[in-house]
Amino acid sequence: MEIVKKQTLSETFSVYFDKRMSRILLLGIISGFPWVLIGSSLSLWLKEDGLSRSTIGWAGLIFGVYAFNYLWAPIIDRIRIPWLTSKIGHRRGWIVTMQFIILISLLLWSVVDPTANLAAVVTIGLIIAIASATQDITVDALRIEQIGKDEGKSMQAGAAMAVVGWWTGYKLGGVIALNAAEYFQKMGLDNYWQITFLVLGVVVIACNIGLMFVHEPQPLERQESQKKTDQMIEQKLGTSNVATKSIAWVSGTIGGPIISFFKKNGFKIAIGILGFVFLFKIGEAFLGRMSIIFYKEIGFSKGDIALYSKGLGWITTVVFTLLGGLFAIRSGVIKAMFVSGILMASTNLLFSLLAWSGKSEWLFAVAVIFDDIAAAFATVAFVAFISMLVDRTYTATQYALLASIGTAGRTTLAASSGAMVDWLNGDWGIFFVITAIMVIPSLICLWFIRNKLRLQ
Repeated sequence: MEIVKKQTLSETFSVYFDKRMSRILLLGIISGFPWVLIGSSLSLWLKEDGLSRSTIGWAGLIFGVYAFNYLWAPIIDRIRIPWLTSKIGHRRGWIVTMQFIILISLLLWSVVDPTANLAAVVTIGLIIAIASATQDITVDALRIEQIGKDEGKSMQAGAAMAVVGWWTGYKLGGVIALNAAEYFQKMGLDNYWQITFLVLGVVVIACNIGLMFVHEPQPLERQESQKKTDQMIEQKLGTSNVATKSIAWVSGTIGGPIISFFKKNGFKIAIGILGFVFLFKIGEAFLGRMSIIFYKEIGFSKGDIALYSKGLGWITTVVFTLLGGLFAIRSGVIKAMFVSGILMASTNLLFSLLAWSGKSEWLFAVAVIFDDIAAAFATVAFVAFISMLVDRTYTATQYALLASIGTAGRTTLAASSGAMVDWLNGDWGIFFVITAIMVIPSLICLWFIRNKLRLQ
């Protein structure tokens, strides 16, 4: 467990004024925005076109690509994008390429009718998810590389700023999407969601412009370390030719990050870390996947959802993410993980109360606020936790691996969330109680490994 050096509150808070934090904020926005497209926007689009809860839930399997982006992370760590890399840098070249793919996908969505061609809608959504998951690999690596490997305090503050950025992209993007859709719907346009996707395309363009203001460090040390690993493998093969060089490159690229992770932590602790990461946010994912459907079924309009869940929720998330970062810095990231896990479970029960009491705007606001507080604390602690575990030689790959394992629990299992509500005969109250219980196994894993973790 890390040793925490106590500071005054002003000393702790001052880390947020580092100019690198504004760059990390922007990277978070770029990472969070695509979730608006394949999350709430796609779900509500399908809902309003008459598709069932189960269909919407299973369509969410496209999020599963986030669980496997570590498979191609080594390629992104090492392969350069022609022309773009030399012009704007390795990391930024990859991000711009993925943003272009997302923009083209939105243009395709703007001409598709989901009731007539659901397969095309989901396929385009899958393309967006793949591009977004690929983009996240590079965004996270670029974010971590903004901070020195021995700057633990700045790393935790950076995690908070990344989370603020992510939720800013997700929440404010959701405000734009929902209000635009409602505006075009009130104008009497049948294809109001398709037009909304064109508006969201403008946001993608703005993100690319902002990216040009993010400094990209030159990764000379990382490249040299990777070359040494390749040379070591090549020497073990006994000869030096095109075949052995290729084998060494592939082996070093794929195997190096995994070997490094288990060597640093030990097999048992490494497995404990992976178990915790996989389980931690499953309950939150079940709630998140069905929340907008729940709001709609209980009687709230798109405008209500935009105000309480997106607009008000964004303000709450920003404030408490920054406070969560301060809490993690002062108390230690492990304690922050336990506190945030308990908060997540507790706040999910507020949605049960809302389900059982019926439509209530004040209770809706309270539930959203406390849920966002818990999510803010949990996410900043989680991002800081896995950021402090990575080896800088394999930044993109190791972070992608840990983040993907966490996403695997949230996406693959949460795809059954709609089916679970149907199985419960629409009893939303019991559904939210179950989501609260889901956090317990992860905290048990963390308890057993808490004193043996080797964090930066």
